[in-house]
Amino acid sequence: MTSLGIVAPQSMFFSTPLPLQSGAELCDYTLVYETYGTLNADHSNAVLVCHALNASHHVAGSYSEDASTRGWWDNMVGPGKALDTNKYFVIGVNNLGSCFGSTGPMHTNPATGKPYGARFPVVTVEDWVQSQARLADALGIQQFAAVMGGSLGGMQALAWSILFPERLRHCIVIASTPKLTAQNIAFDDVARQAILTDPDYHGGDFYEHGVVPKNGLRVARMLGHITYLSDDDMAVKFGRDLRSGAYQFGFGIDFEIESYLRYQGDKFSEYFDANTYLLITKALDYFDPAKDFGGDLTKTLSNTRAEFLLVSFSTDWRFAPERSHEIVQALVNNKRTVTYAEIDAPHGHDAFLLDDQRYMNVVSAYFARAYKEIDGGSLKAGARA
Repeated sequence: MTSLGIVAPQSMFFSTPLPLQSGAELCDYTLVYETYGTLNADHSNAVLVCHALNASHHVAGSYSEDASTRGWWDNMVGPGKALDTNKYFVIGVNNLGSCFGSTGPMHTNPATGKPYGARFPVVTVEDWVQSQARLADALGIQQFAAVMGGSLGGMQALAWSILFPERLRHCIVIASTPKLTAQNIAFDDVARQAILTDPDYHGGDFYEHGVVPKNGLRVARMLGHITYLSDDDMAVKFGRDLRSGAYQFGFGIDFEIESYLRYQGDKFSEYFDANTYLLITKALDYFDPAKDFGGDLTKTLSNTRAEFLLVSFSTDWRFAPERSHEIVQALVNNKRTVTYAEIDAPHGHDAFLLDDQRYMNVVSAYFARAYKEIDGGSLKAGARA
């Protein structure tokens, strides 16, 4: 397996207003995206990869020789990898409201001439999918071979199968859920409160004050990071190890786990936008496609047409395997073709980003099987025969 090498982002401007679920609209906007591999003649080999909370369009490859610039799923996407760019044309899109190039809170609001700040409209998973569909249209892709994502990205993949059932042949949902539990919503709200109550937040207009609500971002990230790890993983990595070998009898850093979380919080506060964090966690909270069907997930998925792969991880307590079981059961109730793998891995929610060979083998085998539809000529002009 080799690296994609140096890659570069692209951008596309849309002048047609985008209606949002909230009733607001974006009068115009820009989407930043990256592509890897080659789109075949009938455009039937395109795969959309949807990103999670603090990720972006930069899925794979690097921006320089510096390994730290590698994409967030570089272990998954590339030549000879599970999602093989020698076979598939892969697209990563930065979601609206993000802080990595697509139109978001730090961009200029055309109505005021100032940054949107907290006035950027609340966006939902479904709004992101609608914008992604417009990008696909512009790229000449009427049907994806697959739409794929982990965590919040998995929610987007699931939404694709509901909103545009004829526009994807395979839906790959990894470490995700059909809706957040009350506990998850509670974690998100505590994180938002840390930001909203930071004096440097300034009601979302901190850009104009030349400051960043770093303390709020630090606490939000520390809290979030705890939920991404398992108790077993933290015990192995840190246990009760003391940083200096003895208690300091103060309120600074005693334990290695404290040092690690503060490092993660500090790093996050340097590159992530506070308003973006608020927006994306709200999108997580609001995702509940069964809400319009009286909570009946079977009815919600009744119009889907894709084949599905779902993967969960045994120690993921944030998006537990039971949540994937709900999706699988609803799909089985609808007689959909479903492949499900539950990986016994110690790494918690973050396992979907890691290199567990059993996990990679499952995804690789699924994509290899899906490619036979394309390579064997069973598709016509990007549509299922």
